[in-house]
Amino acid sequence: MTLEELKNQFPDLYDYVLNEGKKIGKEEERERIKAIDDIGVNNYSELIENAKYVNPMSASELAINILKKQKEEKTPEQNFVELFLSAKRIEGCSEKSLKYYKATIEAMLNELQKDVKHIVTDDIRGYLTEYQEKKKSSKVTIDNIRRIFSSFFSWLEDENYIIKSPVRRIHKVKTGTQIKEVLTDENLEQLRDNCSRVRDLAMIDLLASTGMRVGELVKLNREDINFNERECIVFGKGNKERIVYFNARAKIHLQQYLAERKDRNKALFVSLAKPHNRLQISGVETRLRKIGKLSKIVRVHPHKFRRTLATMAIDKGMPVEQVQKLLGHVKIDTTMHYAMVNQTNVKLSHRKFIS
Repeated sequence: MTLEELKNQFPDLYDYVLNEGKKIGKEEERERIKAIDDIGVNNYSELIENAKYVNPMSASELAINILKKQKEEKTPEQNFVELFLSAKRIEGCSEKSLKYYKATIEAMLNELQKDVKHIVTDDIRGYLTEYQEKKKSSKVTIDNIRRIFSSFFSWLEDENYIIKSPVRRIHKVKTGTQIKEVLTDENLEQLRDNCSRVRDLAMIDLLASTGMRVGELVKLNREDINFNERECIVFGKGNKERIVYFNARAKIHLQQYLAERKDRNKALFVSLAKPHNRLQISGVETRLRKIGKLSKIVRVHPHKFRRTLATMAIDKGMPVEQVQKLLGHVKIDTTMHYAMVNQTNVKLSHRKFIS
């Protein structure tokens, strides 16, 4: 029997069925809307109103749509990487370091394709293993990446974005001790002999006698140099200020260099060609590499002068705490990493104290 036949033959029964159907429909609709309200999301009112009345859907369907919307958006609360970088910037991290942190963390997140809250220890461990296999990276590189991840997830934990850092159970990667080369006194003389410009002489002597970073060197201005005390103020990592000291040779060459300058640039070191702009890190590196080739010395770079100074200072008996202060290291472990022990002195000490 069709509804039309039911209506014609049994009108009272038809009215009863119709009213009951409406009651059931209304009850189901009330339950559907209540289920949507129970989701408890306040930031997506347009989606919620649409799901309730315009394009009716269940609470579970709405929840899926909200998740999709959240993935498409990048609100400040969800953009953990930027928040982390902002925190590190406040702590004094350089922009160069922040750029490296950002690239390293985002590469991991893009590979894992997981929300940071759902990343577990096995995800990080697997990523590091695969990264090392693919890139043929050294243990030092892998440990550097691990330390960045550790810093990122520890910050998330401290800020209560996650319950526990997944990197906590991944221990430091054991790396072999690498003996890095330093410049000998003979090397330094060879480099000086192959300097065609007094600027380069001044630059080499300042790096060799102060052990300053190349980034600190290029930031120096003429007014920062105190010739009477043979010292200058540099701004190191995190814009930390410290005093470094140079020797008489560096003083003489610096004064000769500044005396021949005709430009008005306040920078201590400028390019040789007009308009004599402040020398950049790449300019220093290129120049030292060129002088190194002329001197037939391999891998001459600014950092080698810093390592040489640290090694020479400790080798001559300077207390490591003072070397730490001189180089501007926060941790003494870093100073010990730079400072190499002269093998000849080990042999002499063995004969003196043991043989």
